[in-house]
Amino acid sequence: MNNTTNPVANPSKTLPADGMSRWNQIAPFSPFCREKFRQLVKAGRAPQPVKFSERCTAYPNRELHRFFADPLNYKVEVVK
Repeated sequence: MNNTTNPVANPSKTLPADGMSRWNQIAPFSPFCREKFRQLVKAGRAPQPVKFSERCTAYPNRELHRFFADPLNYKVEVVK
């Protein structure tokens, strides 16, 4: 089987600027493990996920780019 056409076998080398990404797509770019990232999300120090269903959660790519640019000073923007 040729793995070059399977997007899971060959993840993107960059994170798209727009759209949504699941944890497995952002893990190669994250300096944190999944549990630490979850803790940061819960504390409001990482992008908040969008829950599509009970088992499908994704993160907005624009917020992920903001977070990865400066993870120490990132804060979730409160929409009023």
